[in-house]
Amino acid sequence: MEILHESEFRNHTLALTLSGDGGRPILDHSAYERLSRELDRAEADDEVRVVILKGLSGCFCLGGDLSEFLDPSKHETLIKAVSGMFRRLARFSKPMLGCVDGDAIGVGCTVLFHCDLVYASPKSTFRVPFVDLGLVPDAATSLLAPEKLGYASAFRFFCLGETLKADAALKLGLISDLVEDTDPETRARQTARRLAKKPARALSQTRMLLKGDSAELCNRIDREISLFHNALQDEATIRRLKRVSRMAA
Repeated sequence: MEILHESEFRNHTLALTLSGDGGRPILDHSAYERLSRELDRAEADDEVRVVILKGLSGCFCLGGDLSEFLDPSKHETLIKAVSGMFRRLARFSKPMLGCVDGDAIGVGCTVLFHCDLVYASPKSTFRVPFVDLGLVPDAATSLLAPEKLGYASAFRFFCLGETLKADAALKLGLISDLVEDTDPETRARQTARRLAKKPARALSQTRMLLKGDSAELCNRIDREISLFHNALQDEATIRRLKRVSRMAA
């Protein structure tokens, strides 16, 4: 299969890097579209048996591109790209592993809820500042987070917007393993090799049974995206986003 520069295929494992144009750890609409295309092709290619989601060195992903949130002319393209990528994650049938080394913020954190296992380094942190920005969670995490973390922990994480250090994320179950003896990607590739040797159909079917109804996830994604889009029309939300954007510049 043809591989883009943000991805690498070997040993039946496709590693995808979450990055935007110019190698930034921020996802714009083109990054969402690219990830969707890669996942579509991985789904269809029998040679791909496992997918790894990774970030840039020292930083997993800092979230979405706020400049696109602030430009109404880009909203339609952005919403289409975001919802398409989240739906692809929800319906993906092959094992998906996350390896985090550094900050995982916003969508850089919510994509991890679609991974079967998440390996993280001790310096990793996790934060979902949607409510502070006047927005709502994405990627069906309003459904997945209470299931995974428990309601109270999910409420605290999303509504208080607290930053979780790696050890706290491990205790909550947001990550599956805290990797201290090597780097997270090495550990993820070791697991990927083990998974790639399993009978592919049985592995895929078992994964889908464990994950449950993808249609329910897609319905929740659509609801979240609708609320997210409505929030981008709110003047107070736009002021918050502009303030945060200036601080980040």
